[in-house]
Amino acid sequence: MPVFPPVSMGILIVIFIVVSLLWSSIKVLKEYERGVVFRLGRIIALKGPGLIIVIPGIDKLIRVSLRTVTMDVPSQDVITKDNITVKVNAVVYFRPIDPVRAITEVEDFYYATSQIAQTTLRSILGQSQLDDLLSKRDELNAELQKVIDFQTEPWGVKVTTVEVKNVDLPSEMQRAIAKQAEAERERRAKIIHAEGEFQASKTLADAAAIISEQPIALQLRYLQTLTEIASENSSTILFPIPIDLLKVFMPKD
Repeated sequence: MPVFPPVSMGILIVIFIVVSLLWSSIKVLKEYERGVVFRLGRIIALKGPGLIIVIPGIDKLIRVSLRTVTMDVPSQDVITKDNITVKVNAVVYFRPIDPVRAITEVEDFYYATSQIAQTTLRSILGQSQLDDLLSKRDELNAELQKVIDFQTEPWGVKVTTVEVKNVDLPSEMQRAIAKQAEAERERRAKIIHAEGEFQASKTLADAAAIISEQPIALQLRYLQTLTEIASENSSTILFPIPIDLLKVFMPKD
């Protein structure tokens, strides 16, 4: 049998170091990732996706995901223009469109976008009336998206959507709104009832005008009413008889 010479410990260490360096120099970026490569502190390239090679100890790779991020904005105390304090939270959808600027222009673009969203939420909603905050949600969402996107644009971050999720009102304000809604419903009910009475009186006036022109119509209506009453088994009908028909039975003086 052939005898292999023993491998020294130094050679094993060298082999291990070489393999480790080769392994650490190979990076794989997913389809939605990009890599910002710094070489001795300077940006040399934007890599990815796929297999890339970096020089260990000299190059530094920072991964940036290009997927849309869904960020919840914590509940904020907002004082509306009509001096009502409410708690409002929102959700922001954004994504980096320029990985180089997202890394170099701001320390942490996730945290910075969150802070901008919170301050903008308080600022924009604080300029609105409570009724606008409850009824004009789409307009406020569009204004929030425009303002936040304008501030994050220098960082290479695109804010696509901002949605106000919940508006928590004080309990006394909820009761006031409930009373207002109840009063509004009562007002509408009274208006509808009054319109019905007006239409009914107008119809009766038209019917009276027709009957006054055609007296026979009143008799027909009378007979129709008798027919309707006779359909009830428990009804007792009294027919008025003209006095002229009874004269033949009355004694003559």
